[in-house]
Amino acid sequence: MGRGPSVAGIILLVWLLIGGIAAYQRGYFGGTTDTCAEAGTVLVTIVAGPLNYIGLNPAVECDVTEPAP
Repeated sequence: MGRGPSVAGIILLVWLLIGGIAAYQRGYFGGTTDTCAEAGTVLVTIVAGPLNYIGLNPAVECDVTEPAP
C-alpha cells in the first residue's frame, strides 16, 4: 500500500494557496517588487493565508542602509 499525502501537508498547501489568492487580489503580482518592504509584504500576505480575510493586513517595513564609501 502506498502512503498518500498527509493531512497536515494538504492543509499547508491549501493555506498557502489561499494566501496567494489574497496577494493576487491585492494586486501584488502586477508589477515588480523594487524594495525589500514590497517583497516582504507579498511574502507575509501569502504566509498569513486565510487570516487575510478576517481583517489581517500584513505589511513589512525595512530600512536598508547604504554601505559606507
